[in-house]
Amino acid sequence: MLRRVVRQSKFRHVFGQAVRNDQCYDDIRVSKVTWDSSFCAVNPKFVAIIIEAFGGGAFLVLPLQKTGRIDMGYPTVCGHQGPVLDIDWCPHNDLVIASGSEDYTVMVWQIPENGLVNPLSKPIVVLEGHSKRVGIVTWHPTAHNVLLSAGCDNQIIIWNVGTGEMMINLEDMHPDLIFSVSWSHNGSLICTTCKDKKLRVIDPRKQRLVAENDKAHEGARPMKAIFLADGKIFTTGFSYLSERQLALWKPENMDEPLSIQEMDTSNGVLLPFYDPDTSVVYLCGKGDSSIKYFEITDEAPYVHYLSTFSTKKSQRGMGFMPKRGLTVNKCEIARFYKLHERKCEPIIMTVPRKSDLFQDDLYPDTAGPDPSLEAEDWFAGQNGDPILISMKGGYVPGKSRELKVVRTYSLETKSASKAEYTSGVPKTVSPQVSIIIYTVKMEAKLEEVVRELKSLRDRVIRQHHRIANLEEQVAKVVM
Repeated sequence: MLRRVVRQSKFRHVFGQAVRNDQCYDDIRVSKVTWDSSFCAVNPKFVAIIIEAFGGGAFLVLPLQKTGRIDMGYPTVCGHQGPVLDIDWCPHNDLVIASGSEDYTVMVWQIPENGLVNPLSKPIVVLEGHSKRVGIVTWHPTAHNVLLSAGCDNQIIIWNVGTGEMMINLEDMHPDLIFSVSWSHNGSLICTTCKDKKLRVIDPRKQRLVAENDKAHEGARPMKAIFLADGKIFTTGFSYLSERQLALWKPENMDEPLSIQEMDTSNGVLLPFYDPDTSVVYLCGKGDSSIKYFEITDEAPYVHYLSTFSTKKSQRGMGFMPKRGLTVNKCEIARFYKLHERKCEPIIMTVPRKSDLFQDDLYPDTAGPDPSLEAEDWFAGQNGDPILISMKGGYVPGKSRELKVVRTYSLETKSASKAEYTSGVPKTVSPQVSIIIYTVKMEAKLEEVVRELKSLRDRVIRQHHRIANLEEQVAKVVM
């Protein structure tokens, strides 16, 4: 009698567990904007959540220990003129967070060491360059003060936050809406997915396309892609028949995937979260009530299903804690912050071990908060791998340094606040230039509204014809 051989893996029995109710963050008005971002960002100090706001855009920043019911009057970060679409904590400074908004701007904020006491409306720097809403912001993994943003104008812009300058503008690489952007392990390359169904690998400093696949996933719904530590690319998307898929690609040969798997027929976009230390990928579908996780190996079939964590309530977004924010003496290998309609619920992923000793195999040295390069070095062509730290004894956050921005007009005295902006145009700009910028933005907005109106009118006409045809058929049947 043949015995079934089970693949050995120390992550085969990983189990997820939601925390007690008193350890959740309650009474939070999570944003209802229809955008496929995670709406949540976490680090070892804070959890940030995009919320509903009147007259502009805002997000909450809560110290991790600030659990329980969150008062309606709790101070927010509220400098944007339109809804916030994406947020991302700086990996090299736990007090600095970037946000992208429908008001066409990217803003960088410094959070007080102990959290907000008053509403924060003055960013450290406002980065202007997009002509439509900004839906993606992501920091460089190893270079200090390098930030990438992608907008609905199909442009990717890379900024030097330390000077407030636009350094690179990839404006001709994508003919349609950009769905996702991910940095490689050392930040030398980016991979992107687009509405044209192409998966692209780009060298941003040379502004050169390195590799691409014309139809990574054939479905029309959004694709997501992330770089893995070994240089491979993991993607999620939809098949021609609208089944959700995951795939693994090697940039050296993008003609065929190393692995492709069909999962289910749900229509929620899969958000991938990756742990380079364990080579485990977690997939969280917007609107789903589960987290599926897979282990990536170097041998076929490469992507191995591990397990699924499920709850009764669906998720509107998800935050993923960096490794240095986990509790090592409980063998915690991942922690998620699941957004409900009015609640944020931490979920802990644990490897069952009997020993209380430090588990070296679960916690290899991980990326620390120190950058390996300054922004100027990276823009000059240098690369640097993440600076690793040991997790033995747990991570103790150090004092974060204040972010200083040095540019021709001092940001400390002329920081763009909500009061200084009229439709996203700073008052420091001359009236003539303000009018031109305002007119261009309004024309773009009007064009978008007209396009949507035309689409709706066409749909109404089609439905009218269909109703008339059905009425004729009913009349014939009656006669």
